[in-house]
Amino acid sequence: MVTVWLVLFGAASAQLTSTYYASTCPKALSTIRTVVKAAIAKEARMGASLLRLHFHDCFGCDASVLLDDTSNFTGEKTAAPNLNSLRGFDVIDTIKSSVESVCPGVVSCADILAVVARDSVVKLGGPKWTVLLGRRDSTTANLSAVTANIPAPTFNLSALISSFSNKGLSAHTIGLARCVNFRSRIYNETNINSSYKASLQAICPSSSSGGNNTAPLDTVSPTAFDSSYFKDLIHLKGLLHSDQQLYNGGSTDSKVTTYGASRTTFFKDFASAMIKMGNLSPLTGSSGQVRTNCRKINS
Repeated sequence: MVTVWLVLFGAASAQLTSTYYASTCPKALSTIRTVVKAAIAKEARMGASLLRLHFHDCFGCDASVLLDDTSNFTGEKTAAPNLNSLRGFDVIDTIKSSVESVCPGVVSCADILAVVARDSVVKLGGPKWTVLLGRRDSTTANLSAVTANIPAPTFNLSALISSFSNKGLSAHTIGLARCVNFRSRIYNETNINSSYKASLQAICPSSSSGGNNTAPLDTVSPTAFDSSYFKDLIHLKGLLHSDQQLYNGGSTDSKVTTYGASRTTFFKDFASAMIKMGNLSPLTGSSGQVRTNCRKINS
C-alpha cells in the first residue's frame, strides 16, 4: 500500500529554510533529483513508495524510519504500518551515496526524504513546491510511536480525524494496496460500486490466500499524480475502508467533491500541506546528527 497524505489540519512549524544548502552543498538538490528521475523511470510505482517514506517519517521528520535493526537497537521498519509495506530504501541509499560524493557529511537523510517526496510528485505529474531544509537525523527510533500514529486502513472517519487532528487526513492518490488490507471491505461493506467490488473479488479471494495480491488505489491513473482518486470516491470506488470514509456522508464529502472537480485546487492544497507536514517537529540546530549512512547512526 502506498500513501499520499493530504494535511487538512494545523501543523507545527519549525525554523527551516529553502536555502540551507546554498553554500555548503549547492549541487545537493540536482543530485537528488537525478537519482529520483532514474528510479521512477525504471519503475513508476517507486515514486509513490518514496513519497510514502516521507510521510511515515514525518511524526518528527528525522529519518528514523530509515534506521535498520541491530543486535542492540530496534528501528521502525518492523512496526505494523511499515512491515512488508514500506519500500524504496535502496533508492535512498543510492541518493545518499551520490550526495556524499559531492559534499560529505553535509546533507541529512531527513532532508533527502523531504526533497525526494517533492521530486517524486513532480515526476509523476503533480505540483511543485519549495522544500524547506535544515532537518537533522535522529539517533533513536520509536517503534511504538509509529504504530500509534500511523492510521490503519480500517479506520473510520472519526478515527482518522482524531488521529490527525494536528497532522492530516489521508488520501491515497497513487500506488497499490494489498488484498489483505481491502479484503474485509469488498466482502463485508455495502458502500462500494458493485462492478468494482466484483473485479476486486476476482483478484482477492475471501479465504486467507492471495493476501499479497495488489490493486490500484486509483482506478484511472494509479501511477500518475492527479485528482482521479477523488472521483473514484464519489463513485464508491474507494479501495480501502478508510478511503471511502472520506466520502460517506460525513464532514469531508464537500472537500472530496471540490478536489474531484478541480485538480488545480487539490494541487495547491496538497503542496501547502506537504510543506506543513515536513515541518512537523524536526530536529534542527545541534540536535541529532547528519548520518553518513541513512541506515545507521554515526559511530
